[in-house]
Amino acid sequence: MDLKTASALRRLRLVSAPEAVSFLLLLVCSVLKRTTDFNAVPVMGMVHGVLFILYVLFWADAWNRTKWAPKTAALYFVLSVLPTGGFFAERKLRREAEDAVIASRARTDGVVNA
Repeated sequence: MDLKTASALRRLRLVSAPEAVSFLLLLVCSVLKRTTDFNAVPVMGMVHGVLFILYVLFWADAWNRTKWAPKTAALYFVLSVLPTGGFFAERKLRREAEDAVIASRARTDGVVNA
């Protein structure tokens, strides 16, 4: 995995958890708006909107660089629209990055030992 691909995956991973948290907070604010006088929906809506747009941009970049199968790309997109999906995406992306590092080290060791 080259540096640009690793960076694309890292950006997507780093934005996925905050996007999930903002989604959950937006849901809480929506409930509070309807049950109390507290109305933070406009602010949380904007925060979540910005994070969601970043997620989609980083997702598209990662898909382009990693050449994911359409099924894998669709999975990561669907995870972005589920309230807690960002947490699962972050975990899956972290595992994918760790596996890529292990594979890279194995290739390097194989070249060095040869």
